[in-house]
Amino acid sequence: MAVTTVQDNNKLVQYVREINREFVRENLFSPYMGTALTAIIRIKQELKDGGEQMNIPIVTKLRGKGKGSGTLVGNEDKIDNYGMRVWIDWARNAVTVKKSEKQKDSANVFGEAKPLLSDWGKERQRDDVIAAFMSLPLEAAPSGLGSDDGQTVNGIVYENATAAQRNTWNADNSDRILYGGARGNYNATHATALANITSAAGKGSAASITMAKRMAETSVPKITPFKTEDGYEWYVYFAGSNEFRDLENDATIFAANKDARAREGNGMSKNPIFQPGDLLYSGVIIRKVPEISAFVDTVWTSLQTAGNTGIRIEPGFLCGQQAAVLAWGQMAKNTERTETDYGFITGVGVEMAYGVAKFFKKHPMDGTALKQWGVVTHFVAAAQDA
Repeated sequence: MAVTTVQDNNKLVQYVREINREFVRENLFSPYMGTALTAIIRIKQELKDGGEQMNIPIVTKLRGKGKGSGTLVGNEDKIDNYGMRVWIDWARNAVTVKKSEKQKDSANVFGEAKPLLSDWGKERQRDDVIAAFMSLPLEAAPSGLGSDDGQTVNGIVYENATAAQRNTWNADNSDRILYGGARGNYNATHATALANITSAAGKGSAASITMAKRMAETSVPKITPFKTEDGYEWYVYFAGSNEFRDLENDATIFAANKDARAREGNGMSKNPIFQPGDLLYSGVIIRKVPEISAFVDTVWTSLQTAGNTGIRIEPGFLCGQQAAVLAWGQMAKNTERTETDYGFITGVGVEMAYGVAKFFKKHPMDGTALKQWGVVTHFVAAAQDA
């Protein structure tokens, strides 16, 4: 019996026009961004009117003892003040396609260009915030400013810092850098302090979170807690996926969120800063930012083996008011290619001008140390899942 078969070219091929795009997470820092002085990440827009750099004045509280009935003339207090500079640079991207390629397209792939560029911009800003939290304060313009690649992160980016620069930052901020779960892990040499973190005692825990909080409360200058609209004071702790896993499994934190946390209907669901999945413990909102773990994989690669016996280390950031600033020169704007080869090439792009910086000022006591203003950096043991 002769059986007819379908020749390959005649076989039915169904082309799906709906395009599947890679997931891009919304910016998990967004609820804590704002123009108010109380925001954790302050948005500044003065440079929209022009300029490459911005000066942000910072003052500390009066520290004088004052006088009773004694002579006050000649014994007045001093206002400690500092001007922090923030530089902005350009960030641009674009995609192009020839008419000959669009002719072949079965799914309008180029139609995804603008959404993809929008996602790129969101990721770029989120990653720059993470890089800024980890950067070392610097009074000069960042390296690479105005170059072909540009530099929108102010300070010395951690992965490019020398051992000496890391040690200086470590010494200047010894009251607001925590290694593992014990203040005793600190060492003047940053690499040595990291190596003091052990896999068991160095994991994120209820004890280490409250210790970081106490450092924020007792540091000089103090780190001001974030205040909700109903007047409650909170610090916000940003943790990578691996540290968040350990915190979520900590028996004390687990019990606090299981038994003591307010439930939906008691105002929890109406508060925009308490997102599903956040942990709450002892006045600290613990928020997972998975990209912090990804930075250790791809950017801060020295941390992969920096702990005791070569264990993996991840940073977490306990933040109060004015921990970082996002200074805008130009908000994200869609662009189009003007050189089109007589209409044969289509190109769309996005451009923006901004700078992200960790707030810092010179120490009021010695006038030389550059203190990060609103954040405690916490290094923890954070193993990958087996």
